[in-house]
Amino acid sequence: MSALSPAAETRTTKFELRDVDAWYGDNQVIDGVHMRIPDDSVTAIIGPSGCGKSTLLRSLNRMHELIGGARVGGEVLLDGTDIYDPSVDPVLLRRQVGMVFQKPNPFPSMSIRENVLSGLRLTHTHDAATADSTVERALTQAALWDEVKDRLDTPGTGLSGGQQQRLCIARSLAVEPSVLLMDEPCSALDPIATTRIENLIHTLKSDYTIIIVTHNMQQAARVSDRTAFMLMGSLVEYTDTTTLFTSPEDKRTEDYITGKFG
Repeated sequence: MSALSPAAETRTTKFELRDVDAWYGDNQVIDGVHMRIPDDSVTAIIGPSGCGKSTLLRSLNRMHELIGGARVGGEVLLDGTDIYDPSVDPVLLRRQVGMVFQKPNPFPSMSIRENVLSGLRLTHTHDAATADSTVERALTQAALWDEVKDRLDTPGTGLSGGQQQRLCIARSLAVEPSVLLMDEPCSALDPIATTRIENLIHTLKSDYTIIIVTHNMQQAARVSDRTAFMLMGSLVEYTDTTTLFTSPEDKRTEDYITGKFG
């Protein structure tokens, strides 16, 4: 089920996936996925472990191809451009489509300030004249500025787990992406830190397209506008979140969200 809801139809399509497949060597892990993901919204991808949801997420900024033997088929259109076209620079693509991982991963040898600026340096877009304002903007957007503004030169690894995850979000936001991918961003966090990240997602969606993979169905229900359910590499159902959780069309979706498997 891939049709957009009436509310989503009024939004611009950010990503369009056309018959997307993915493999690790000879093992096909995604099979024929079609999706349209609207701009300035939160889309959640749920499903049991091993269903392909993280691989699908990584295919949206070509991180999947960094694994030896991995490849993607079909088309992934970002603002109408196929990101797998040979003319697309993957480094610049990953600046536009940022990624936040399951486990907070600040660079251990860098200060808080340097962690925020690291993405700009990697993409050769660092501007020393605007570094301070960039750090403040990104940390403010990540709801972390007030907590760290007096210790910007201390190691990022000295922060709590939840703060480290928000630092990683700030690092992604510093390069001014249009999309933020989040792969189980709260799975290593305590409930208080999880709530802060979820509140942050609500705040950020007015300026960014956010796509989140989560094993936590309650979290998907809380943060997302639309939800996709995947099973064994296939997209089973994709609709607005309220509809998917209250009146799913596919029996497999109903069985999953009611705990009959997964």
